[in-house]
Amino acid sequence: MSAVDLNSDLGEGFGRWSLGDDEQMLGIVSSANVACGFHAGDPASIRRTVRSAVAHGVSIGAHVGYRDLAGFGRRNMDVPDEELEADVVYQIGALRGLADAEGGTVTYVKPHGALYNTAAVDERVARAVAAAVVAVDPGLVLLGLPGSVALAAASDAGLATATEAFADRAYTAEGRLVSRREPGAVLHDADDVARRMLRLVTEGLVTAVDGSDVAVRADSVCVHGDSPGAVAMARRIREVFDAEGIELAAFAPAAGSGPTA
Repeated sequence: MSAVDLNSDLGEGFGRWSLGDDEQMLGIVSSANVACGFHAGDPASIRRTVRSAVAHGVSIGAHVGYRDLAGFGRRNMDVPDEELEADVVYQIGALRGLADAEGGTVTYVKPHGALYNTAAVDERVARAVAAAVVAVDPGLVLLGLPGSVALAAASDAGLATATEAFADRAYTAEGRLVSRREPGAVLHDADDVARRMLRLVTEGLVTAVDGSDVAVRADSVCVHGDSPGAVAMARRIREVFDAEGIELAAFAPAAGSGPTA
């Protein structure tokens, strides 16, 4: 691959509580998955993140999740289809309003946390998410795990899709993410993370926790904005990519936008 996207989950503070360094990350990544207020983020902080993304020429995605501020959207929930669809529509709409106010455009959707993991394997949830996205704008792209039920449901609904790999997460031999409840699930060493992602982009392989090689095709690489050392990891990944001639390019750029500087 001569080009790949680098994304991060941003806008995840709330009121006086900050989480991650959005400004630093937005100077590195090419796409920003911006919280929409259900798992994190308040209107003012979300708007600031969007404003900075626009200033940096970074693509904006709606990072939609379960209504779970206390659990940061990482707790499993059983939400009826009608309610889930409405929740996702509401979140995308809220972010689009804030983006419009700052001259930006929401170009894709990425579920967050438990919603992301559930939609990856549960057809009912995946179809509810896809239906919500289509109801708002069938031109939006859905970002998710390669080979997941979520991407299959999105394709069936007529949506364009993009695949991602996680720089700061460990993989199982089956190509799934190791549960955050397991030791070693979250990676922290910037040099190791960068080497892993270079191999993934150039060879399509990542080393699983059991030492085996797993094939992973990714249009985008994610660094979680709330991970310790997130900025250092993202910066190191970009440095390694730059050294190898791999361009950072958003998978869902806004109309008229060019490559990320």
